[in-house]
Amino acid sequence: MDRSDMLQLQLQQQLSLAKSVRHRCNEWIFRDVPSDITIEVAGVTFSLHKFPLVSRSGRIRRLVAEHRDSDISKVELLNLPGGAESFELAAKFCYGINFEITPGNVAQLCCASDYLEMSEEFSKDNLGSRAEEYLESIVSKNLEMCVEVLQQCENLLPLADELKVVSRCIDAIASKACTEQIASSFSRLEYSSSGRLHMSKQATCDSDWWIEDISVLRVDLYERVITAMKCRGVRPESIGASLVNYAQRELTKKSSLWNPSGQTKVDFVTSSYGQEKLVVETIVSLFPVEKLAIPISFLFGLLRSAVMLDCSVACRLDLERRIGSQLDIATLDDLLIPSFKHSADTLFDVDTVHRILVNFSQQDDSEDDMEDASVFESDSPRSPSQSALFKVSKLVDNYLAEIAPDANLKLSKFMVIADSLPSHARTIHDGLYRAIDIYLKAHQGLSDLDKKKLCKLIDFQKLSQEAGAHAAQNERLPLQCMVQVLYFEQLRLRNALSNSCGDEDYKPSHQSWRISSGALSAAMSPRDNYASLRRENRELKLELARLRMRLNDLEKEHVCMRRDMQKSSSRKFMTSFSRKFSKMSFFGNSSSKGSSSPSKHSLRTDSKVIERTCTSAE
Repeated sequence: MDRSDMLQLQLQQQLSLAKSVRHRCNEWIFRDVPSDITIEVAGVTFSLHKFPLVSRSGRIRRLVAEHRDSDISKVELLNLPGGAESFELAAKFCYGINFEITPGNVAQLCCASDYLEMSEEFSKDNLGSRAEEYLESIVSKNLEMCVEVLQQCENLLPLADELKVVSRCIDAIASKACTEQIASSFSRLEYSSSGRLHMSKQATCDSDWWIEDISVLRVDLYERVITAMKCRGVRPESIGASLVNYAQRELTKKSSLWNPSGQTKVDFVTSSYGQEKLVVETIVSLFPVEKLAIPISFLFGLLRSAVMLDCSVACRLDLERRIGSQLDIATLDDLLIPSFKHSADTLFDVDTVHRILVNFSQQDDSEDDMEDASVFESDSPRSPSQSALFKVSKLVDNYLAEIAPDANLKLSKFMVIADSLPSHARTIHDGLYRAIDIYLKAHQGLSDLDKKKLCKLIDFQKLSQEAGAHAAQNERLPLQCMVQVLYFEQLRLRNALSNSCGDEDYKPSHQSWRISSGALSAAMSPRDNYASLRRENRELKLELARLRMRLNDLEKEHVCMRRDMQKSSSRKFMTSFSRKFSKMSFFGNSSSKGSSSPSKHSLRTDSKVIERTCTSAE
């Protein structure tokens, strides 16, 4: 519909309105007294009488008094709020005709009475006081009525705002929602089996019924309502649910992004472009500060809309920061953001994903810095931030494998995504190796130098046995990388053989643990690496204590042997020597049947030596 058609439609609506108003006026205006004044409002004329109007309206009284000498018979009221319909109701009031004040017309009556100066100064119980009384006693106690009044105020701004009609309705809505929330919280309190009072968990909260009601408001009024609710202390989860509902209501029917199955494309030339952009930026500005108040799938959907609608930089950066703070619960489909730039060289928006990953890494670092030193020194095997790093590393590897076949994807962009996480984020490099192999297969024109640069991202020592076997035969890898893989596979095989052929005592188990701890420490965060080193240090101290204890036993045995050699003959000496030698054990156990468990005395001596050695080492 072009501009001329819209103007023609508006003209037809005005003519239809004027005809209907004129017809209604003929029904209630008495005709036995001829009219002496004609009022024109928005192109609609009213043939009325001066006396009823002057007795109630200060504005009309002043206009008539100013033109008393010229015997004015026609008055035009310009920019009257509510137009001809509002003036018709005001004129009815002046004539004493009864009509019902409703939520649909009370805002118009407040504004019209202020424009016409129908206050208590000119007449008792005038239209202004009647409308104010209805607004205070009826509308303010009902949330649905307040929403309906706000809808009427959309066309009455800024006068409705100056008269505080808007602010009173907004305060009433926020107060009502907060009261309902408190009442619902008390109703969910119940006693547990142990007699303690706790709040029952419900999938849906009954106090959030107002979400659908306020979603019909225009975006500027909706923003003010949500701001008032946040000031009143409404739950962040309820605020988030309302924002999601409002965005889906305003954007789903207009943007194909929210309906992937739809065949219609967004026309950037239409007038709705600016409205959608305003809605997205407003919703982002209203987000609660709490981390999980907004679903991450909704954040990604809103980010797609923000990129497509070319929203402000601050809006997009805020979305990227919020997504980065909970990236560990995202999915691969969330990260696959299409590139909406007409001159884009890639299928997916890699730059946006990179900024999200940077936000995630910075957020992870800031959380680590804020934690207490005692937590840093704890022996917990894995912190929540570390588990989030593991999840995000898998997500990034899958994302790299998805974008790798893109022929237009530059090596620099691929590498910056792969290298965006810290080195300890990946415990195993199979996913990264798979993504790089796909990229090498799709970009066979890479130079040897670029291939070497790309393969440096892989720690071949962290490949699984299957991935290592594949990499050893992968001709797409540089020769140096294949040699490196073969070397680490040989080391792994050697360690496996040495562990299987060694004694079954405690020593081989500790040795194998220390061999693997090097790879584990490289895959851990600094905090977890510190705790791992502390545990390893304790194990080494215990091993050292046992060695010292056995050294003391050998020295005692040696002294006894020398004493026996001096006192006994050679035969007796050999007999004693063989008997005592059979009792010696360098590793605490013997595979022969003749070996027996240590005596209680030796156990007590062993524990004392270990305790004394650990105390001196500490």
